[in-house]
Amino acid sequence: MKLAIISHTEHYYTKEKELVGWGPTISEINHLAQDFEEIIHVAFLYDEEPKTSSLPYTKSNISFVALPVSGGKTWMQKTNIVGNMPKTIATVKEVLDRVDVFQFRTPIGFGVYLIPYLTHFVKTKGWYKYAGNWNQQNASLGYRLQRSFLKKQNRKVTINGKWPNQPKQCLTFENPCLTNEEREEGKVLLQKKDYIKPFQMCFIGRLEDPKGVQRIIDAVASLQDYSHIKSIHLVGDGERRKEYEMQVAEKNLPIQFHGFLSRDKVFELYKKSHFLLLPSTASEGFPKVIAEAMNYGCIPIVSDVSSIGQYITHANGFIVNPTNSQKLEEIFTTLAQASKEALQKKAEKAYGVSEAFTFEHYRHRIQTEILE
Repeated sequence: MKLAIISHTEHYYTKEKELVGWGPTISEINHLAQDFEEIIHVAFLYDEEPKTSSLPYTKSNISFVALPVSGGKTWMQKTNIVGNMPKTIATVKEVLDRVDVFQFRTPIGFGVYLIPYLTHFVKTKGWYKYAGNWNQQNASLGYRLQRSFLKKQNRKVTINGKWPNQPKQCLTFENPCLTNEEREEGKVLLQKKDYIKPFQMCFIGRLEDPKGVQRIIDAVASLQDYSHIKSIHLVGDGERRKEYEMQVAEKNLPIQFHGFLSRDKVFELYKKSHFLLLPSTASEGFPKVIAEAMNYGCIPIVSDVSSIGQYITHANGFIVNPTNSQKLEEIFTTLAQASKEALQKKAEKAYGVSEAFTFEHYRHRIQTEILE
């Protein structure tokens, strides 16, 4: 069986002319490759330096077809979504004629016209993967349209979380990010990790206010005593990074900035950390970093956005609700008094939740619940 994956995943060529793409998606496709004769990934190709988090394809039966880059933050960039429509549809049609089944990863700008096209003009079997917040109340018009299209689909749709009045074709699916070997590695590590002050914490994601970076800085700065926090590691980048760095330097806070890191280096950071911070108000689905971190003994300190609260509770983590710096400061203060035994129990329960996020579990569900 041949599979086409249609997405907006960023691809680049390295100086050595090696094709690489956004790490989490490439890892997923590398694992899916063992279940298909061929996978053709139709996605964006950028003419710029690859991000550190990019990875190469590792299976010979994966090929790449470039789409014209569409969309962006500015109105000028968004207008090319329509301008690129003929070439995008033509490219997708040519690839779909060569495969048996497709996966369309949404929401994405060109999903506004590509979902209707696939629904009404394409007979190839397929399914949709909606990676955003399925229950988002104030979504953009484009995202609202795409959700409305998917709610009326005959094809199956995988989504994050379980929701009231969920259409029968919409299946709750966890985003894969762990191998069985990494699960075993995490199990051994968890038995050795001591939850003794001072603690190390980490944040992985875009450095921006919606993700909670300013809340983290404000919460630490408000503590009368943060001697129980050894360091907070921020991994990622963003337009406000320099401003954040200036605040940290001025207040002499125990916060370090790493920029983008490779998957291996991020995992090494999980192994050394006691907590993962993600006090986000952004439009999350279920961030893979939470499952990854829990696998290596990081207790999540997260907001109750989208489906996050369906996996993280006070039994296996800390919920920043309301999502503000005052609540986060309160949690930090609580950690100063927490016993290592209580934290160990939370970490063990959090590790158990990560079981659902393995590539093997994901592959099995695709074969039995999607492709049947």
